[in-house]
Amino acid sequence: MLSALDLPVTMGWRHVLFANWAVDPDVVDAHLPDALSVDTYDGDAWLSVVPFTNVEVRPRGLPAATGFRLPELNLRTYVTCEGASGVYFFSLDADGVLGVSAARLFHHLPYFLADIDMAVDGREVTFRSRRRHPGARACRYDATYRPTGRQFHADGGSLEQFLTARARYFTEAPDGELRYARVDHEPWPLYEADVVTRENDLFAANGFDDPGSDPVTLYSPRVTTQASESRPVADGIE
Repeated sequence: MLSALDLPVTMGWRHVLFANWAVDPDVVDAHLPDALSVDTYDGDAWLSVVPFTNVEVRPRGLPAATGFRLPELNLRTYVTCEGASGVYFFSLDADGVLGVSAARLFHHLPYFLADIDMAVDGREVTFRSRRRHPGARACRYDATYRPTGRQFHADGGSLEQFLTARARYFTEAPDGELRYARVDHEPWPLYEADVVTRENDLFAANGFDDPGSDPVTLYSPRVTTQASESRPVADGIE
């Protein structure tokens, strides 16, 4: 999840699935920049597969009609840096040359071009992604998911809050500089989710073994988000 230009950006996140696997913290730590530390919940690190679509992505202050759509699929984990918590992305696949190019250039995020088909039938979402980025490792994902039960907001200190309520993401520039951006939105409206996964290459494509366990799955229909410009961690973290 990102701002698509090196400017504060407004966007909508729609039909978001959080599929979350508990893993050994040492497994995750081996894949992180040295300046980041693994954030854990009850001793576990977490890897999360997150398919969704961005809508109305635009520089902050412009009308929604000027924005563009960007379907996206990411693999992320949870980290801390100098006492501040956030997420770290191992990969982000998206169906849009403008969004992918800007994110790689200005935010140093590991975005890859992909063909993504996302279909919504009532409460059911089918999401299929095939990476087509030149020179990148092949990666496919194919799943259907839907909300179940009643809507809720995550309680303070709960696992659901740990996995969803993050105010920033961290990135590493090609020269090794650690950077971050703030992400602000209303509390996630959440549901438990039923998920049928037919194909998922995200772990293998990022050098992880398949966790081999059942994930904790959550769904959110929508939030409206404000994202800051990318900033050097060396200048201090807000």
